[in-house]
Amino acid sequence: MEEGAFFAVLFPILGKGDAQANRMFIDKALVEYAKNGYLTVQEGRATLQQMSQLEDGANSKKFYLDIVSYPDVALGVEKIMKSPYYSPEHQYKSKYRIGGVKLTLDGSPQGKTAWLSHPYHIPPACEKADYKGQGVMTDQQADDYVSLAFKNKWQLLCHTNGDAAIDQYLKAIDLAEKKYNYPDHRTVLIHGQTLRKDQIPELVRLKVIPSLFPMHTFYWGDWHAQSVLGHPRADYISPMRDAIDAGLITTSHHDAPVTFPNSMRVLDATVNRVTRSGKILGPNQRISSYEGLKTLTEWAAIQYFEENSKGTLTKGKLADLVILDKNPLKINPMDINTIQILESIKEGKTVFKK
Repeated sequence: MEEGAFFAVLFPILGKGDAQANRMFIDKALVEYAKNGYLTVQEGRATLQQMSQLEDGANSKKFYLDIVSYPDVALGVEKIMKSPYYSPEHQYKSKYRIGGVKLTLDGSPQGKTAWLSHPYHIPPACEKADYKGQGVMTDQQADDYVSLAFKNKWQLLCHTNGDAAIDQYLKAIDLAEKKYNYPDHRTVLIHGQTLRKDQIPELVRLKVIPSLFPMHTFYWGDWHAQSVLGHPRADYISPMRDAIDAGLITTSHHDAPVTFPNSMRVLDATVNRVTRSGKILGPNQRISSYEGLKTLTEWAAIQYFEENSKGTLTKGKLADLVILDKNPLKINPMDINTIQILESIKEGKTVFKK
């Protein structure tokens, strides 16, 4: 089973976990994120059952990291968005808040289910040479979900890996913005693996924040070049350099459990774009170590509407600090992946120490 069919089975199974198991999952996640230097954590596509579990955790005041959740808008979220944990002012309650909603428009390039405008380099078994993947929903459905978010002024995050899915998303945003005039929406393009150069000006015009996935250059870069996209398309996956040069606030992520929350591996891949076989995939899309840090700190805070309390070392902001064993701005960028997290400090309190 792929994508929609898979999730139709998976989500009900996930909803059958007992309370003890659910608490264990959350406790383990908090430990993993703290030891990897993450002090604000996103649940990026939550089911209604998971939303209930997160609210239970907040009610019991067990969270020591900030958690922001985005329920799947296609599951019916009108009721959940009336929760006391949803704050239009983006305020936390017991270190938890609902940040907005999540939409998914296609699959993954490494699984060859992302929706492309041109065929895959090598089609999957049983598919024809013109296979381009597939979308999740019709244009009308996508328009309706984006309009629902803009009408209610909910921040919208949307999974779009393929450039055809990105086209569908951008058209829906354009329609919704004209209809509802939601100026500071900070709508996010999640993954954007095959974002085309001609789509970047549209991101600028529509004020969309691309949260790209350059970790793929390490984990699947060779696969993208050999089988998924081929050259030159593979060289342009997650085009951080062009997005930043266009003036876009840009962030970098890991999408656990697709890849684990190793912040230094995220930074390494974002800066260096080196595949597991040692090749540089798209050297002209590399960025500086300083810019890489901004994708995980200052620009991430802006994406979350939290730039007044997080993201920079500024008097009056929260003492959310991570201590590293090496300065990523002074070592060889190729050694970034060797940096160790020594201590994570949340609001002045140590939450992890090596």
